[in-house]
Amino acid sequence: MNLKIFNTLSKKIEPFKPLGDTVKVYACGPTVYNHPHIGNARPAIVGDILIRILKNIFKKVIYVRNITDIDDKINDKAKEENVSIEIISLKYTKVYQENMRALNVLPPDIEPTVTQNIHSIIKMISSLIEKKHAYEGENHILFHVPSFKDYGSLSKRKKDEMIEGARVEVAPYKKNPMDFVLWKPSKNDQPGWDSPWGRGRPGWHIECSSMIEAYLGETIDIHLGGNDLIFPHHENEIAQSSCAHDGKPLSKYWIHNGFISMDKEKMSKSIGNIVLINDILKKHTGEVVRLAMLSAHYKQPLNWNENLLVQANKNLENLYNIIGDEKNFNNVEPPKKFFDALLNDLNTPEALKELFELAKNKNGKDQLKSAANYLGILQLTKTEWINQKKKIKKLDEKKIEKLISDRNKARKEKKFSEADKIRNELALDGIILEDSPSGTKWRINN
Repeated sequence: MNLKIFNTLSKKIEPFKPLGDTVKVYACGPTVYNHPHIGNARPAIVGDILIRILKNIFKKVIYVRNITDIDDKINDKAKEENVSIEIISLKYTKVYQENMRALNVLPPDIEPTVTQNIHSIIKMISSLIEKKHAYEGENHILFHVPSFKDYGSLSKRKKDEMIEGARVEVAPYKKNPMDFVLWKPSKNDQPGWDSPWGRGRPGWHIECSSMIEAYLGETIDIHLGGNDLIFPHHENEIAQSSCAHDGKPLSKYWIHNGFISMDKEKMSKSIGNIVLINDILKKHTGEVVRLAMLSAHYKQPLNWNENLLVQANKNLENLYNIIGDEKNFNNVEPPKKFFDALLNDLNTPEALKELFELAKNKNGKDQLKSAANYLGILQLTKTEWINQKKKIKKLDEKKIEKLISDRNKARKEKKFSEADKIRNELALDGIILEDSPSGTKWRINN
C-alpha cells in the first residue's frame, strides 16, 4: 500500500516514506476560548482520515494534537465572564472534545496543553538565546528571523509579503520587522510563570515547537493544519525548531486543508458568518456533518450550505437502509479502488464514489461497512441513527428559549427550585445549559 500526499513544502504529491519504525504526526489543535466552529472541524476530520489510513498500514503511529489553553483571547474571555482562565479553558476544551466525538473524530494518542509544557518552552527558548537565534528586548524574548537563512521555505512568500504579514504590531525593540515573540511579560492581572527573563508567558509559535520536541522528538513525519497556519505560524515553527536542533528539519511532510466558505464567502468573525458546530448539531447528526465535509477534497475550498447537508443526509439514509440493524460484520478489506482513492492524497470524493458503487451490491455489506469505517461513517445501526435523528427533530428552539427565559425569571425571583426543575427538564432531553454573565446558552449533550 503506497500512500501519496501533497507536501506543502515541495508543492508536489510525494510517496509517503516514514522516517523510522514509528510514524509521528502532529496537528495544531484549538485555542479554547469559545465554541468551535465548522472551520475547526475540517482539519480535525482530515487528520482523523489520515490517522485511520496510517494505522492500517503501519504497526506504530503516534498522533499528537495540542490544546492551546493560554492565550490573550482566553484572558479576554475570562475577564468578560469574570471567571478564571482555567474555568474558560476547561469549559471550552470539554466542548471541543464533545464536538469531535459527535463528528466521530477519534481522540489523538496524546493531547497536551500549553500550560503542562511551560518548562519545555522555557528550555527551548533558552537554547535559542544561547545559539544566538533569539534576543531580549524590553522584557520580551524575540526570535531573530534573519538568523535562519531558509525562512520562507514553506510559504514561498516574497520578503515584502512576509514583512507585511508579520507586522502585527510595530515594536521599537525589534531588530527586524519580521522578528516574532517567544516570551512576553505578564501584568499582575495576567497569567504568568517565572522564567530567567522574569514573570511572563509564551508566544503562540514556540508552544507547538516545544510540544513537538517534548512528545515526538526533533523531526516528525507529518505536520497538519489549515491553510491559514502556513504563514506565519508554521513558518515560524520551522525556524524555531530547526535553529534549536542545529539545522534538523521539523517535519518531512506538511499537509494543509483548504478554507471553508459560506455562500462562497470566506468564513470570518469580522463579517459574522461563522457557523458553530453546536448549532449545526441542533439540526443534523454528526455523521451528516462529517459526510458533507468529506464531499470535497481536503485541499480544495468547501462552500458550506444547507443543501450540502441535505444531500449528505439523503446519502447517509440510503447507506443505513442497506446496513440495517446488523452489528456483526466480517472483518474484510474494502475494495482496492476505494482504498486506492484514499491512498491518492486522501481523495475522499473519489472514495465516496466507490463507496456508493459498493452500496449497489446488496451482498457486499461487509465491504461496505469496512470502507465506511475508514471514513468514520455508518458507526451506528439503522435504528440507532433514526432515533438520533428523531431526538434532533424533537428539538424546538423556540420552546427551549422560552424555558430558558422562564428559568432566568425564576432565578431573578429567587425561585431556585423552579429554576432547577426547568434545567432538569431540559437535561432529560439532552439539552445542557451554560450560564455566564453574558447570558445563558444551550447545547446538545452528545
